[in-house]
Amino acid sequence: MISIILITYNSAGVLEPCLRSLAGSGAEIIVVDNASSDHSVNIAEACGARVIANPVNRGFAAATNQGVAETTGSDVLILNPDTVLIEGLDALAETLAGDPQAGAAAGVLVDSASGQPQQGFSVRRLPNFATLGWEVLGLNRIWPGNPVNRKYRCLDLDLNRRQPVGQPAGACLMVKREVWKQLGGFDEHFHPLWFEDVDFCLRLAQAGLRIWLEPRCRLLHSGGHSIEKIGLKERQLYWYGNLFYYVKKNMGSAAALRMRALVAVGACARIAVALLSGRIGQTGAFRAVLRLALKGQA
Repeated sequence: MISIILITYNSAGVLEPCLRSLAGSGAEIIVVDNASSDHSVNIAEACGARVIANPVNRGFAAATNQGVAETTGSDVLILNPDTVLIEGLDALAETLAGDPQAGAAAGVLVDSASGQPQQGFSVRRLPNFATLGWEVLGLNRIWPGNPVNRKYRCLDLDLNRRQPVGQPAGACLMVKREVWKQLGGFDEHFHPLWFEDVDFCLRLAQAGLRIWLEPRCRLLHSGGHSIEKIGLKERQLYWYGNLFYYVKKNMGSAAALRMRALVAVGACARIAVALLSGRIGQTGAFRAVLRLALKGQA
C-alpha cells in the first residue's frame, strides 16, 4: 500500500484539487497542517483525508516525520499540496519494487500554466560547493546558461526518460518505508523549510541507494503557494540559514566559513543593485542576510 503525506501551511487555495486528484487511488492519505490560519484543515477533512492539526508551525521536516510515523504503507509518498496528479502513481511503486537498490522514486513535475515539464526544478544534481557558490553570488541570475548552472539544474537531461537521478524536487518523492527508517527521515534541524530534501537525497546516495525519475508519473505543479505568504526577509533568512547548516553538516566547518564569506559578498552586491534600481525596500532583507553571514564569521 502507498501512504501519502501532505504538509499544509495556508494551503486552502490549492489543496482541494490535489486531494481530488488522489481520490480512488486506494492510498492512505494524511494531511499534517502546520497551524494554518485559513481553511486548509476543513478542506482536507471534507475531502476525506486524515488530518493532524499542529497548534504551531513545526516546519516541513518535522511535520513530514510526524506524518510518516502515523502511516502504515510500505511506500511513502511525500507530496506538495500544490500538485495535481495526472497519472502514474502506481508506476512509482512499481519502480521501487523492481530495483532492490532503489531507495526512492519521483515523478515529473509539469508546469500548470505551460503544460511543459519543469526543467531545472523537477530534478537537479546534488549540489557541491561550486554550484552553491555560484548561486549565492548571484552569478546564475546574471548568466543562467553557465555550465555550472546547466549541470546543476539538469538542463541537459531528457525528463521523458526513466533514469537514476541525484535530487528530485521534494514536491513529489516516494520512499521505501524501510529506507526512510534506515535513514531516520528528514533532519529536523532544517527549519522551517529548505534543504531537508537535498540532505535526504544525499544520505540516500551515501547509503548506496538509487533514486529513479519515473516519467510515467506526471503531476501538475504550481509552486510557491506557501512561500508567497512569507515576507522576503524571512524567506532569505530561512534559505540561507539552512544553507549554512547543510554546508557545515555535509562539507565541513571550513567549507561553511568559506560559504559565509561568499554569501556576505553576494548580499553586498544585492544591496547595491537594490539601491541602484530604486528597490530600497529590499535592502533590509539583504542586510539581514549579511548580518547572518558575518555572525558566523565571528
